[in-house]
Amino acid sequence: MQQNRSNQSAPLRVLAVGLGHMGISHAQAITRIDGFELVGICSRSVLGMELPPELSSIARFNDFDDALDRLKPDAVIISTYPDTHADFAIKVMRAGAHVFVEKPMARSVEEAERMVSVARETRRTIYIGYILRVHPSWRELIRRGKELGKPLVMRMNINQQSIGDSWTWHKNLMKSLSPVVDCGVHYIDVMCELTGAKPVRVHGIGARLSNEIAEDQYNYGQLQVTFDDGSIGWYEVGWGPMMSEVAYFVKDVVGPKGAVSITMTEQGDAAAQGASTTASSDILNHVKTSALRIHHSELNPDNSLKHADEIIKMADEPDHDALCELEQRAFLDAIRAGAIDMRDLTAAVDSLRVVLAADQSIRTRRHIDL
Repeated sequence: MQQNRSNQSAPLRVLAVGLGHMGISHAQAITRIDGFELVGICSRSVLGMELPPELSSIARFNDFDDALDRLKPDAVIISTYPDTHADFAIKVMRAGAHVFVEKPMARSVEEAERMVSVARETRRTIYIGYILRVHPSWRELIRRGKELGKPLVMRMNINQQSIGDSWTWHKNLMKSLSPVVDCGVHYIDVMCELTGAKPVRVHGIGARLSNEIAEDQYNYGQLQVTFDDGSIGWYEVGWGPMMSEVAYFVKDVVGPKGAVSITMTEQGDAAAQGASTTASSDILNHVKTSALRIHHSELNPDNSLKHADEIIKMADEPDHDALCELEQRAFLDAIRAGAIDMRDLTAAVDSLRVVLAADQSIRTRRHIDL
Protein backbone atom coordinates (compact mmCIF):
# COMPACT_ATOMS: atom_id res chain seq x y z
CA MET A 1 0.00 0.00 0.00
CA GLN A 2 1.33 3.42 -0.94
CA GLN A 3 0.95 5.71 2.05
CA ASN A 4 2.65 8.54 3.96
CA ARG A 5 4.45 9.71 0.84
CA SER A 6 7.28 12.08 1.64
CA ASN A 7 7.21 13.49 -1.90
CA GLN A 8 4.03 15.55 -1.94
CA SER A 9 4.50 16.29 -5.64
CA ALA A 10 3.80 12.62 -6.47
CA PRO A 11 0.08 12.23 -7.21
CA LEU A 12 -1.98 10.11 -4.85
CA ARG A 13 -3.63 7.14 -6.56
CA VAL A 14 -7.42 7.30 -6.17
CA LEU A 15 -10.23 4.76 -6.50
CA ALA A 16 -13.77 6.16 -6.97
CA VAL A 17 -16.56 3.89 -5.72
CA GLY A 18 -20.16 4.61 -6.71
CA LEU A 19 -20.99 6.24 -10.04
CA GLY A 20 -24.29 7.98 -9.52
CA HIS A 21 -24.72 11.73 -9.94
CA MET A 22 -22.31 12.64 -7.13
CA GLY A 23 -19.88 9.81 -7.86
CA ILE A 24 -19.41 10.82 -11.49
CA SER A 25 -18.83 14.45 -10.50
CA HIS A 26 -16.24 13.47 -7.88
CA ALA A 27 -14.44 11.13 -10.29
CA GLN A 28 -14.29 13.82 -12.96
CA ALA A 29 -12.99 16.30 -10.38
CA ILE A 30 -10.11 13.96 -9.52
CA THR A 31 -8.95 14.03 -13.17
CA ARG A 32 -8.57 17.83 -12.94
CA ILE A 33 -6.41 17.90 -9.79
CA ASP A 34 -2.63 17.61 -10.15
CA GLY A 35 -2.15 15.99 -6.74
CA PHE A 36 -4.46 13.08 -7.57
CA GLU A 37 -4.41 10.31 -10.18
CA LEU A 38 -7.65 8.43 -10.81
CA VAL A 39 -6.61 4.77 -11.20
CA GLY A 40 -9.95 2.98 -10.87
CA ILE A 41 -13.72 3.35 -10.84
CA CYS A 42 -16.06 0.87 -9.20
CA SER A 43 -19.79 0.23 -9.45
CA ARG A 44 -21.90 -2.90 -9.69
CA SER A 45 -23.06 -1.83 -13.18
CA VAL A 46 -19.88 -0.09 -14.38
CA LEU A 47 -18.90 -2.67 -17.00
CA GLY A 48 -21.84 -1.69 -19.20
CA MET A 49 -21.90 2.03 -18.44
CA GLU A 50 -21.26 4.76 -20.99
CA LEU A 51 -18.99 7.18 -19.17
CA PRO A 52 -17.72 10.72 -19.89
CA PRO A 53 -14.58 10.80 -22.07
CA GLU A 54 -12.22 11.60 -19.20
CA LEU A 55 -13.36 8.41 -17.40
CA SER A 56 -13.68 6.05 -20.35
CA SER A 57 -10.11 4.71 -20.19
CA ILE A 58 -9.96 4.29 -16.39
CA ALA A 59 -9.81 0.72 -15.07
CA ARG A 60 -13.30 -0.55 -14.19
CA PHE A 61 -14.31 -2.85 -11.34
CA ASN A 62 -17.72 -4.17 -10.33
CA ASP A 63 -16.58 -5.49 -6.93
CA PHE A 64 -15.32 -3.14 -4.23
CA ASP A 65 -13.12 -5.63 -2.36
CA ASP A 66 -11.49 -6.72 -5.61
CA ALA A 67 -10.78 -3.12 -6.63
CA LEU A 68 -9.31 -2.26 -3.22
CA ASP A 69 -7.09 -5.36 -3.18
CA ARG A 70 -5.81 -5.10 -6.76
CA LEU A 71 -5.28 -1.33 -6.98
CA LYS A 72 -4.02 -0.70 -3.45
CA PRO A 73 -4.95 3.01 -3.77
CA ASP A 74 -3.72 5.85 -1.60
CA ALA A 75 -7.24 7.28 -1.31
CA VAL A 76 -10.80 6.16 -2.00
CA ILE A 77 -13.91 8.24 -2.75
CA ILE A 78 -17.11 6.58 -1.54
CA SER A 79 -20.29 7.83 -3.25
CA THR A 80 -22.42 4.72 -2.78
CA TYR A 81 -25.73 4.40 -0.92
CA PRO A 82 -25.35 5.15 2.82
CA ASP A 83 -25.87 1.53 3.91
CA THR A 84 -22.35 0.74 2.64
CA HIS A 85 -20.54 3.89 3.84
CA ALA A 86 -19.29 2.67 7.21
CA ASP A 87 -18.26 -0.80 6.04
CA PHE A 88 -16.43 0.51 2.97
CA ALA A 89 -14.74 3.40 4.81
CA ILE A 90 -13.45 1.16 7.59
CA LYS A 91 -12.08 -1.36 5.07
CA VAL A 92 -10.34 1.49 3.23
CA MET A 93 -8.70 2.90 6.35
CA ARG A 94 -7.62 -0.52 7.61
CA ALA A 95 -6.07 -1.10 4.17
CA GLY A 96 -3.97 2.03 4.75
CA ALA A 97 -5.78 4.48 2.47
CA HIS A 98 -7.47 7.82 3.12
CA VAL A 99 -11.18 8.11 2.51
CA PHE A 100 -13.71 10.66 1.26
CA VAL A 101 -17.29 9.68 2.19
CA GLU A 102 -20.40 11.30 0.78
CA LYS A 103 -23.03 12.41 3.26
CA PRO A 104 -24.61 11.12 5.36
CA MET A 105 -21.47 9.46 6.64
CA ALA A 106 -23.34 6.46 8.07
CA ARG A 107 -26.77 5.05 8.91
CA SER A 108 -26.34 5.35 12.67
CA VAL A 109 -24.41 7.34 15.23
CA GLU A 110 -22.71 4.11 16.35
CA GLU A 111 -21.43 3.46 12.81
CA ALA A 112 -20.23 7.06 12.49
CA GLU A 113 -18.40 6.94 15.82
CA ARG A 114 -16.76 3.65 14.80
CA MET A 115 -15.53 5.30 11.58
CA VAL A 116 -13.99 8.15 13.59
CA SER A 117 -12.40 5.66 16.00
CA VAL A 118 -10.79 3.73 13.12
CA ALA A 119 -9.53 7.00 11.60
CA ARG A 120 -7.76 7.79 14.87
CA GLU A 121 -6.44 4.24 15.22
CA THR A 122 -5.07 4.06 11.65
CA ARG A 123 -4.15 7.76 11.41
CA ARG A 124 -5.92 7.94 8.05
CA THR A 125 -7.76 11.05 6.87
CA ILE A 126 -11.53 10.76 6.65
CA TYR A 127 -13.31 13.64 4.93
CA ILE A 128 -17.13 13.92 4.87
CA GLY A 129 -18.78 15.32 1.74
CA TYR A 130 -20.57 18.36 3.17
CA ILE A 131 -20.58 20.38 -0.04
CA LEU A 132 -21.98 23.52 1.63
CA ARG A 133 -18.74 23.82 3.61
CA VAL A 134 -16.92 24.80 0.40
CA HIS A 135 -19.81 26.75 -1.19
CA PRO A 136 -19.01 30.50 -1.44
CA SER A 137 -22.65 31.60 -1.08
CA TRP A 138 -23.19 29.47 1.99
CA ARG A 139 -19.92 30.58 3.55
CA GLU A 140 -21.08 34.19 3.12
CA LEU A 141 -24.57 33.38 4.43
CA ILE A 142 -23.03 31.86 7.56
CA ARG A 143 -20.68 34.82 8.02
CA ARG A 144 -23.55 37.29 7.70
CA GLY A 145 -25.86 35.16 9.82
CA LYS A 146 -23.42 35.25 12.71
CA GLU A 147 -23.73 39.05 12.71
CA LEU A 148 -27.52 39.01 13.30
CA GLY A 149 -27.42 38.52 17.07
CA LYS A 150 -29.09 35.79 19.13
CA PRO A 151 -31.32 33.88 19.13
CA LEU A 152 -31.48 32.89 15.46
CA VAL A 153 -34.46 31.52 13.56
CA MET A 154 -33.28 29.32 10.68
CA ARG A 155 -35.65 28.15 7.94
CA MET A 156 -34.50 25.77 5.22
CA ASN A 157 -36.03 23.25 2.83
CA ILE A 158 -35.22 21.11 -0.19
CA ASN A 159 -38.49 19.92 -1.74
CA GLN A 160 -38.20 18.14 -5.10
CA GLN A 161 -41.02 17.41 -7.52
CA SER A 162 -39.08 14.39 -8.71
CA ILE A 163 -40.29 12.57 -11.80
CA GLY A 164 -38.80 10.06 -14.26
CA ASP A 165 -35.28 8.99 -13.35
CA SER A 166 -35.25 11.34 -10.33
CA TRP A 167 -38.28 9.62 -8.80
CA THR A 168 -36.74 6.18 -9.45
CA TRP A 169 -33.52 7.32 -7.77
CA HIS A 170 -35.41 8.76 -4.78
CA LYS A 171 -37.42 5.56 -4.31
CA ASN A 172 -34.21 3.53 -4.33
CA LEU A 173 -32.57 5.95 -1.90
CA MET A 174 -35.49 5.64 0.52
CA LYS A 175 -34.71 1.93 0.82
CA SER A 176 -31.44 2.99 2.47
CA LEU A 177 -32.47 6.04 4.49
CA SER A 178 -35.27 8.56 5.00
CA PRO A 179 -35.53 11.95 3.24
CA VAL A 180 -35.15 13.92 6.46
CA VAL A 181 -31.80 12.19 7.07
CA ASP A 182 -30.35 12.43 3.55
CA CYS A 183 -29.89 16.17 3.00
CA GLY A 184 -30.90 17.14 6.52
CA VAL A 185 -27.32 16.64 7.66
CA HIS A 186 -26.23 19.51 5.38
CA TYR A 187 -28.60 22.02 6.90
CA ILE A 188 -28.25 20.92 10.52
CA ASP A 189 -24.50 21.25 10.03
CA VAL A 190 -25.07 24.82 8.80
CA MET A 191 -27.38 25.60 11.74
CA CYS A 192 -24.82 24.32 14.23
CA GLU A 193 -22.11 26.48 12.65
CA LEU A 194 -24.39 29.53 12.56
CA THR A 195 -25.29 29.29 16.24
CA GLY A 196 -22.14 27.73 17.69
CA ALA A 197 -24.65 26.20 20.10
CA LYS A 198 -25.66 22.70 21.16
CA PRO A 199 -28.87 21.13 19.79
CA VAL A 200 -30.93 19.98 22.76
CA ARG A 201 -34.33 18.90 21.40
CA VAL A 202 -35.81 17.83 18.07
CA HIS A 203 -39.34 17.14 16.87
CA GLY A 204 -40.27 15.67 13.51
CA ILE A 205 -43.40 14.98 11.50
CA GLY A 206 -43.74 13.04 8.26
CA ALA A 207 -46.23 11.68 5.75
CA ARG A 208 -46.32 8.80 3.25
CA LEU A 209 -47.70 10.35 0.07
CA SER A 210 -47.14 7.44 -2.32
CA ASN A 211 -48.05 3.77 -2.47
CA GLU A 212 -44.84 3.20 -4.43
CA ILE A 213 -42.75 3.29 -1.26
CA ALA A 214 -42.70 0.88 1.68
CA GLU A 215 -45.41 1.19 4.30
CA ASP A 216 -42.86 2.04 6.99
CA GLN A 217 -41.36 4.89 4.95
CA TYR A 218 -42.36 8.49 4.29
CA ASN A 219 -41.46 10.78 1.39
CA TYR A 220 -42.30 14.07 3.12
CA GLY A 221 -40.84 15.14 6.43
CA GLN A 222 -39.87 18.12 8.51
CA LEU A 223 -37.99 18.70 11.72
CA GLN A 224 -37.80 21.44 14.31
CA VAL A 225 -34.65 21.70 16.40
CA THR A 226 -34.02 23.77 19.54
CA PHE A 227 -30.54 24.93 20.58
CA ASP A 228 -29.26 25.71 24.07
CA ASP A 229 -28.82 29.41 23.19
CA GLY A 230 -32.54 29.80 22.39
CA SER A 231 -32.06 29.53 18.62
CA ILE A 232 -34.46 27.36 16.64
CA GLY A 233 -34.27 25.73 13.23
CA TRP A 234 -36.80 24.29 10.78
CA TYR A 235 -36.02 21.92 7.93
CA GLU A 236 -38.46 20.49 5.38
CA VAL A 237 -37.95 17.91 2.63
CA GLY A 238 -40.27 16.25 0.16
CA TRP A 239 -39.60 13.88 -2.75
CA GLY A 240 -41.98 12.74 -5.45
CA PRO A 241 -44.22 13.71 -8.40
CA MET A 242 -46.87 15.07 -6.04
CA MET A 243 -44.67 17.78 -4.51
CA SER A 244 -45.53 21.44 -5.18
CA GLU A 245 -43.24 23.76 -7.13
CA VAL A 246 -44.30 26.60 -4.80
CA ALA A 247 -41.73 27.62 -2.16
CA TYR A 248 -39.52 24.61 -2.73
CA PHE A 249 -36.40 26.71 -2.11
CA VAL A 250 -36.19 28.45 1.28
CA LYS A 251 -32.79 29.25 2.81
CA ASP A 252 -33.38 31.92 5.43
CA VAL A 253 -31.72 33.09 8.66
CA VAL A 254 -33.41 35.65 10.95
CA GLY A 255 -31.99 37.32 14.06
CA PRO A 256 -32.67 40.42 16.17
CA LYS A 257 -30.62 42.60 13.80
CA GLY A 258 -32.26 41.42 10.57
CA ALA A 259 -32.10 38.54 8.13
CA VAL A 260 -29.98 36.98 5.39
CA SER A 261 -31.49 34.81 2.66
CA ILE A 262 -30.34 32.93 -0.41
CA THR A 263 -32.46 33.75 -3.44
CA MET A 264 -32.56 32.19 -6.89
CA THR A 265 -34.16 33.15 -10.19
CA GLU A 266 -34.98 29.56 -11.21
CA GLN A 267 -37.99 29.23 -8.89
CA GLY A 268 -40.25 29.18 -11.90
CA ASP A 269 -43.13 27.18 -13.26
CA ALA A 270 -41.44 24.90 -15.78
CA ALA A 271 -43.99 22.15 -15.20
CA ALA A 272 -46.90 24.53 -15.77
CA GLN A 273 -45.36 25.43 -19.13
CA GLY A 274 -45.39 21.79 -20.23
CA ALA A 275 -41.73 21.03 -19.57
CA SER A 276 -40.73 17.37 -19.16
CA THR A 277 -38.71 18.23 -16.06
CA THR A 278 -39.42 20.49 -13.11
CA ALA A 279 -37.24 23.17 -11.58
CA SER A 280 -37.24 21.58 -8.14
CA SER A 281 -36.35 18.11 -9.41
CA ASP A 282 -32.96 19.34 -10.64
CA ILE A 283 -30.56 19.01 -7.69
CA LEU A 284 -28.39 21.69 -9.31
CA ASN A 285 -31.15 24.20 -8.52
CA HIS A 286 -30.62 23.48 -4.83
CA VAL A 287 -26.88 24.19 -4.74
CA LYS A 288 -26.66 27.28 -6.95
CA THR A 289 -27.82 30.75 -5.98
CA SER A 290 -28.67 34.00 -7.68
CA ALA A 291 -28.01 36.41 -4.81
CA LEU A 292 -27.90 36.93 -1.08
CA ARG A 293 -30.52 39.32 0.30
CA ILE A 294 -29.43 41.13 3.47
CA HIS A 295 -32.17 42.74 5.54
CA HIS A 296 -31.50 45.18 8.40
CA SER A 297 -34.02 45.61 11.23
CA GLU A 298 -32.86 49.04 12.44
CA LEU A 299 -35.71 51.59 12.42
CA ASN A 300 -36.08 55.36 12.07
CA PRO A 301 -37.95 57.34 14.76
CA ASP A 302 -41.17 56.85 12.77
CA ASN A 303 -40.62 53.06 12.74
CA SER A 304 -39.80 52.95 9.05
CA LEU A 305 -36.79 50.90 8.02
CA LYS A 306 -33.55 52.84 8.27
CA HIS A 307 -31.76 50.81 5.58
CA ALA A 308 -32.89 49.31 2.31
CA ASP A 309 -32.24 45.62 1.78
CA GLU A 310 -28.80 44.83 0.39
CA ILE A 311 -28.49 42.49 -2.61
CA ILE A 312 -25.20 40.65 -3.12
CA LYS A 313 -25.01 39.09 -6.58
CA MET A 314 -23.47 35.62 -6.74
CA ALA A 315 -23.36 35.22 -10.53
CA ASP A 316 -19.77 33.97 -10.68
CA GLU A 317 -20.05 31.23 -8.08
CA PRO A 318 -18.93 27.67 -8.96
CA ASP A 319 -21.40 25.21 -10.47
CA HIS A 320 -22.03 21.74 -9.05
CA ASP A 321 -19.03 20.09 -10.72
CA ALA A 322 -16.75 22.92 -9.63
CA LEU A 323 -18.04 22.55 -6.05
CA CYS A 324 -17.18 18.83 -6.15
CA GLU A 325 -13.70 19.82 -7.29
CA LEU A 326 -13.41 22.23 -4.36
CA GLU A 327 -14.35 19.35 -2.04
CA GLN A 328 -11.70 17.08 -3.54
CA ARG A 329 -9.06 19.80 -3.28
CA ALA A 330 -10.01 20.21 0.38
CA PHE A 331 -9.69 16.42 0.77
CA LEU A 332 -6.19 16.56 -0.74
CA ASP A 333 -5.23 19.43 1.57
CA ALA A 334 -6.48 17.44 4.57
CA ILE A 335 -4.39 14.40 3.54
CA ARG A 336 -1.28 16.53 3.10
CA ALA A 337 -1.84 18.24 6.45
CA GLY A 338 -1.50 14.81 8.04
CA ALA A 339 -3.75 15.58 11.01
CA ILE A 340 -7.23 14.31 11.85
CA ASP A 341 -9.65 17.24 12.13
CA MET A 342 -11.63 16.04 15.14
CA ARG A 343 -13.68 19.24 15.25
CA ASP A 344 -15.08 18.65 11.75
CA LEU A 345 -15.61 14.95 12.39
CA THR A 346 -17.40 15.66 15.66
CA ALA A 347 -19.62 18.19 13.85
CA ALA A 348 -20.43 15.59 11.19
CA VAL A 349 -21.42 13.03 13.82
CA ASP A 350 -23.47 15.62 15.71
CA SER A 351 -25.47 16.67 12.63
CA LEU A 352 -26.16 12.99 11.89
CA ARG A 353 -27.29 12.52 15.48
CA VAL A 354 -29.91 15.29 15.11
CA VAL A 355 -31.44 14.07 11.83
CA LEU A 356 -31.57 10.47 13.06
CA ALA A 357 -33.34 11.70 16.19
CA ALA A 358 -35.79 13.58 13.94
CA ASP A 359 -36.43 10.37 12.01
CA GLN A 360 -37.03 8.58 15.30
CA SER A 361 -39.39 11.38 16.36
CA ILE A 362 -41.41 10.96 13.16
CA ARG A 363 -41.72 7.22 13.68
CA THR A 364 -42.53 7.36 17.42
CA ARG A 365 -44.61 10.56 17.23
CA ARG A 366 -42.85 12.24 20.13
CA HIS A 367 -40.12 14.82 20.56
CA ILE A 368 -36.58 13.64 21.30
CA ASP A 369 -34.29 15.17 23.91
CA LEU A 370 -30.73 15.04 22.60
